[in-house]
Amino acid sequence: MASLASVREWHDETDVLVCGFGMAGSAAAIEAHDSDPTADVLLIEKMPEPLAGGNARVSGQSLLISKDVEALKSYQRAMSAANPIPEDMLDAWAQRMVALEPYIEARAKEVGAQYIHGVGWSERAAVLEYPEFGAASAVAHTATILPAPSGVWLAFKANVEKRKRIRRSFQTALVDLIQDPDTLEIFGAVVSQDGVRKNIKARRGVVMCTGGFENNLEMQRNYFGLSEAYPLGTPGNTGDGIKILQKAGADLWHLRNQGQSGGVWPGFRYPQHPTVFLRQLFWQSFSWIDVGADSRRFIDETYEWQITHYKQKVQGQWIDTPHQRVMPMHMIFDETTRQYNCLVTSVMTWNTVVEKYSWSDDNAAEVANGWIVKADSIEELARKTGRDPAVLADTVKRYNAGCARGEDEEFGRNPATLQPIAKPPFYAIAMVPAIVCTGGGARRNIESEVLDHCGKAIPRLYEAGELGSMFSNLYQNGSYLTEAMISGRAAGRNAAGLRAWG
Repeated sequence: MASLASVREWHDETDVLVCGFGMAGSAAAIEAHDSDPTADVLLIEKMPEPLAGGNARVSGQSLLISKDVEALKSYQRAMSAANPIPEDMLDAWAQRMVALEPYIEARAKEVGAQYIHGVGWSERAAVLEYPEFGAASAVAHTATILPAPSGVWLAFKANVEKRKRIRRSFQTALVDLIQDPDTLEIFGAVVSQDGVRKNIKARRGVVMCTGGFENNLEMQRNYFGLSEAYPLGTPGNTGDGIKILQKAGADLWHLRNQGQSGGVWPGFRYPQHPTVFLRQLFWQSFSWIDVGADSRRFIDETYEWQITHYKQKVQGQWIDTPHQRVMPMHMIFDETTRQYNCLVTSVMTWNTVVEKYSWSDDNAAEVANGWIVKADSIEELARKTGRDPAVLADTVKRYNAGCARGEDEEFGRNPATLQPIAKPPFYAIAMVPAIVCTGGGARRNIESEVLDHCGKAIPRLYEAGELGSMFSNLYQNGSYLTEAMISGRAAGRNAAGLRAWG
């Protein structure tokens, strides 16, 4: 930490310093502004302005809406059984969730955006991830703000911009906290702008909303045990906030659970792009399979795993699907699938939404640039991808035989999706484990106060959003953005309500 005694100059001053311009940071800045008309609020973001927004900008924009406090508590309690959430926190969260919808509607209305029931880009009115835990009673519906993509984020961004007393500073990275080494009280922060360190005085409090560690492979390996994993969201989530909070004396939680809360999904990665592409969720044809390191299938490929955020029930426990455990992986498909299915999802993920890469509808451009391997036979395809030709040919032969029988004896794939890989040429595309988000960070309470190793609040330090999320194991669709709103609002309101130090 940087001690107050080490500060020779304050380069800026504010009442509430909010670090990170995603959903949580936006909600924190708005709430700090609205709860005290005299407060100066400074919102800093390490990314350039065109690249701000964090994971909120490129998520599916789903918002969980519940109307039943007890049902929601019961559902979340069951999903968190492997690592229980404190009951007082769970109770307060459920009450705030049930009261949240009018707030979201107000934020949309304030900037002329359209709030709707549904997800905006599919026909589902609600996603019920774990029915056996009580999803039907807990989830009234799913909601979003148009347009798709990015509608929820764009509405909150517009709310921030409308409030002129919220100052914004981009390409301003949080480096350290300025803190009393004995009491741990926070007085401000050290930031970096163009490689120059500057001290910002936070008269009332600091709110950290800097996201997770999806784009830090070393932390993925050491904290979660994934040897290879890459982000679907912002490339800016490199775990900076976790390291700063560790240094500040915070207790940590939810770094390692039975599964990544947001799941490990199949993605495509290329050096020209900072993050990975998410594979298509909705298919026009099904003449394709996935194979692992042994060139054999390892899962029912066409099951809608996205409904459970790529969690699979094994021996009564929901754990991550095997994708990260069977590397290297390839998707094997034929000319029919190549022609009639764009292989990637365009309504979410960084590469398509922010970087604006337009994957060709028939994948021809990606075949031409070498991202997709093409061959006249399965054996030739195997050789080009470094696989045993006999084994891969046998895998395809066995799959095709199942298609002819109308039964997948290996994995129970839906008969309607059993279409043979038969029309040449044949194709392979390498897949990698793709991370939606990480929820670990500092332990916090429902008021977003950061807790030390004794469970006491670190004075003037708050945390919100994905960084230190309360979700400890399984995740219900639409919960992260709404939790970011709840935790961000609490952090902004509480920080603005403090008396200035000194």
